[in-house]
Amino acid sequence: MVKSSAAERMSFAAHSRALVVLGLPLVGSNVAQMGLHVTDTVMLGWYGVPELASVVLGSSFFFFLFILGSGFSYALMGRISAAMGAGNETQVRRDARMGLWLSLIFAALSIPVLAVSGPILRGLGQDPAIAGLAQDYLRIAMWGMFPALTIAVLKAYLSALERTQVVMWVTALGVVLNIGLNWVLIFGRFGVPEMGVRGAALASVIVQLATAALLMLYAVREPALAHFHLLQRFWRPDWEAFVAVARLGIPIGFTSLFETGMFQASALMMGWIGTVPLAAHGIALELASLTFMVHMGMSNAATVRSGRAFGAGDVVRLRDGALVAQGMSVLFALVTVAIFLIFPRELIGLFLDAANPEAAEIVRFGSKLLAVAAVFQLFDATQVMALGLLRGVHDTRVPMWVAAAGYWLIGMPTSYLLAFVYGFGGVGLWLGLVVGLACVGLTLIVRFWRGPWLAPEAYR
Repeated sequence: MVKSSAAERMSFAAHSRALVVLGLPLVGSNVAQMGLHVTDTVMLGWYGVPELASVVLGSSFFFFLFILGSGFSYALMGRISAAMGAGNETQVRRDARMGLWLSLIFAALSIPVLAVSGPILRGLGQDPAIAGLAQDYLRIAMWGMFPALTIAVLKAYLSALERTQVVMWVTALGVVLNIGLNWVLIFGRFGVPEMGVRGAALASVIVQLATAALLMLYAVREPALAHFHLLQRFWRPDWEAFVAVARLGIPIGFTSLFETGMFQASALMMGWIGTVPLAAHGIALELASLTFMVHMGMSNAATVRSGRAFGAGDVVRLRDGALVAQGMSVLFALVTVAIFLIFPRELIGLFLDAANPEAAEIVRFGSKLLAVAAVFQLFDATQVMALGLLRGVHDTRVPMWVAAAGYWLIGMPTSYLLAFVYGFGGVGLWLGLVVGLACVGLTLIVRFWRGPWLAPEAYR
């Protein structure tokens, strides 16, 4: 039975306030998470170029596996939100426990792959010396997969329970701790041996363990959350919840992998065009990634809000909340479009030393890419918001196939054709990314608005 009525209907202003209150800390958490990557990059850049290259390579290898395993946490966000909407607190604990199980199992399976990363990277054509350093890094960093995926689950759990501020502050604290540990362990301070890439890896593992411990302590000991008994009988399997979380989480992991893989492949193809285009590509993509953190945070908030309405069987709240979330996402995208079009040279210049003889050429080429990025902001915002809304109503399998087809059967071939066959170079390559994002974003948002979850009879 539909549980809402006209008298109970929230105003659009109330939906907006609720989304912002929930979403802004998640945006802050995402930006802080990027800060971890930036501080590693900057501090290793101070240490040495080969070390920087090896950790960039090793981190990408680690992230490739992490993004696949993090699908379980995104599944939890939708399932726990729906359970809360339905008033089923027992299901919250069941799903969270099995989400932790699945994440830890995945982490254990990833360890052997990370341990032999050197031969794998050499087989992929990487420089043997850089691949060797990357393996040195990963043989320590790989142990961080356990706390990293635990953090992802706890973030999802706390976000679904609308405790997003603690997620932001703990993540920000991790950035500060990472800077201090990097300084001590990479460079060898206070009598600690100079460890280079191994120091960066050890710092990452310590930060991940500390973050996981703080979030777990809060989740278990916070009085308002203690009644969920998160770790009660943790060792006992709950196969029904295990299968349900896996069924939602595995497609989410592959969906993220398809998108991430497209951008990784675009960097490879840009490298075929030249060094200057590749440098401009990296800078433009960094700027686009920063703005994407806002959309990602609001998308996660939309997952929680749509999941609550879906679990409560409140189709009116689901529809109105989705409309507000989509509208706010488009509004921010339009602001970003204006900034990218008005200040492209200034933005690209922030990443460059003006004395560099290639700086002017990178700025010129990067400005063209930012003009294309302005267009793909709209479609990137659409696709990530659509994914957030669909995860809230537990629809993940079809979006996985849409992402596979849109990114790899349409987007990447279009990039190749425009860049290399029709001679548009790097700009053509990015236009292909726009085509892929547009196909996925428009297909998924139409799927949400035409889905059975918006039909009142579905809740009767």
